[in-house]
Amino acid sequence: MSRIPYRVLCLVVFVLWGAGCSELPGEPPELGRHTYSNDPSAEPCPLGERSGHGGMSNDEQTDHGITYAVRTPANYRPGILHPLLTVYAPAGSSRFRSERLTNLTFEATTAGFVVAYADSRRLSLEVIHELGTIPQLIAKKWCVDERRVYMTGHSDGGTVALALSLLDETRHIPTAAAPSAAGFRRADLETFPCPETLSALIMHSTNDHLFPGYGAEAAAWLASCNKCRSRLVDRDENGCMAYSGCQANSKTIYCEGTGAHRQWPALNTALLSFFVDIDRSLH
Repeated sequence: MSRIPYRVLCLVVFVLWGAGCSELPGEPPELGRHTYSNDPSAEPCPLGERSGHGGMSNDEQTDHGITYAVRTPANYRPGILHPLLTVYAPAGSSRFRSERLTNLTFEATTAGFVVAYADSRRLSLEVIHELGTIPQLIAKKWCVDERRVYMTGHSDGGTVALALSLLDETRHIPTAAAPSAAGFRRADLETFPCPETLSALIMHSTNDHLFPGYGAEAAAWLASCNKCRSRLVDRDENGCMAYSGCQANSKTIYCEGTGAHRQWPALNTALLSFFVDIDRSLH
């Protein structure tokens, strides 16, 4: 079986397994105020060329109608390039429910990210490619740096974030990825060529009975691609273990929780610290 049909088959299986993720109620999100640097060397964004306003935009759409929401820092500065955090939803979940599930908006905007939440669609290669156009569409309206795009998501959303990091047509888009409860086993990943370097924080649970052990397998495969030397034995307070000696200063981290598959892990601080550390290294 050729690589593309095999991937399509895998994605169909992921859809069937990932269906039925729970949706969580919640209050409207609060935007954080970012402490902007006064460093004169910070790369500016051309004024007047990008019309997106600060605050919340709820009904942006891709060319083929996938709807997504955009959040900026409350004190958004349109003359400064921002990093972008794109969050992909579990199967059957809206952008708003995914936002409430992950609860990333306040902390991420406080850290200076523009954040996007995309509606879920039934997965296919075409849909994944379409979801991958969101960063470029946002960069046309908001001051975000397409060289500083970070991706996360849960269940089907985690699968999308990881797939976009590996597919030939889209692997150039994400700077780093932090998928949660993604449906990729090592056998599936081995059908892809290794990315040149991909910093990744893999979040998975020992009690994920839908995708048992997938996260550890994905982390081990990425560590081999990144030519890491070994994994730290000791877990930190978040249950995370980092592989050491990875090439090109890439990071490969595996964070193991104990929640059920449907639960978003309580790792937002670790996730955002991971992205912020990488983003700072790019300046």
